[in-house]
Amino acid sequence: MRGARTILTREIVCIPFGRPSPDRTVSSSTPPWRIALSVNAPVVLRVENLRTEFGTDQGPVTSVDEVSFSLAAGETLCLVGESGSGKSVTALSIMGLLADNGRVVSGSVVFEDEDLVRLPENRLREIRGNSIAMIFQEPMTSLNPVLTIGDQLAESMILHLGLTKAQARQRVIELLDKVGIPRAPEVVDDYPHRLSGGMRQRAMIAMALSCEPKLIIADEPTTALDVTIQAQILKLMRDLSAETGTAMIFITHDLGVVAEMADRVAVMYAGQVVEQADVYTLFDEPKHPYTIALLRSIPHLSTDERLASISGSVPSLLYMPTGCRFHERCPQAMDRCVGERPELLPIAGDHDVRCWLYDEAAQPQSSGAAVPA
Repeated sequence: MRGARTILTREIVCIPFGRPSPDRTVSSSTPPWRIALSVNAPVVLRVENLRTEFGTDQGPVTSVDEVSFSLAAGETLCLVGESGSGKSVTALSIMGLLADNGRVVSGSVVFEDEDLVRLPENRLREIRGNSIAMIFQEPMTSLNPVLTIGDQLAESMILHLGLTKAQARQRVIELLDKVGIPRAPEVVDDYPHRLSGGMRQRAMIAMALSCEPKLIIADEPTTALDVTIQAQILKLMRDLSAETGTAMIFITHDLGVVAEMADRVAVMYAGQVVEQADVYTLFDEPKHPYTIALLRSIPHLSTDERLASISGSVPSLLYMPTGCRFHERCPQAMDRCVGERPELLPIAGDHDVRCWLYDEAAQPQSSGAAVPA
């Protein structure tokens, strides 16, 4: 099943992998194109039992339910799942950027010993854009069309780092050059509409890096870009993370991107994490039926088999099924799945699965279904 991940990265992504970072270690079992994080890396972010609700005319609905994960310095965690699975809401909950009708009702988001959920807004403003930065999906709607690129990038450095305008301008030029934007001294005075989609996204990455954050959250930053530009942006982000030791949460629905970017993966479905593991374990030994179905739906150039699909659709937040939220679409569903809600169960090392198939009382250490290579 290692072949499934290899085929995925070669056929779907087709991106040359970067060189190992000096602050990471290579184990004998690690393929040469990926590297293992040092076990001594400090934890930057710890999310525990996060639950987020939105008020609606039909009453409160839960968009994120008991989500837990941690992130070490220099590590990239990919949140993957279908649209509506709660990936973006998880990120917005961490940043404290929920809409007016949204709120975190329970759980904690601990960043460098501070629980972001309980911080006052003025303290959150000091952290956002400074220690934690976010890259959004569509740069054209994220950049102000009436301000120059230079003014927008300089703003956070003047605010958080206390730089003068001249110092900030010079720093902006250096950052634009670092992310691969040509003619940086000229582009600094351009407006966003003068840049291509790929160049605008590079500018957004430069903005995220401007205050040297310890955590970057990237919400589908390559979705609106063509494949060639996507490959360049992914390589840039991977190289910058390795160079700076910045932790990253990368949100995507594209398993090709996951194969390219992730150190660890959390698969989300209907607001919950249903499986969590390092990227190799997830691709080699998927356990949750939803993860297995996602991997089987990947198109391969080397086969003529009919493309597999997942029957049904993600349930509405207003009418969430009882028990396991995937049971209506699951080919392995049991009676227990309909009536009892599974917890996230540790099955081996850091591999966690939310499925009754792996509960000791039901089927201990079940091997699950295999993913064809």
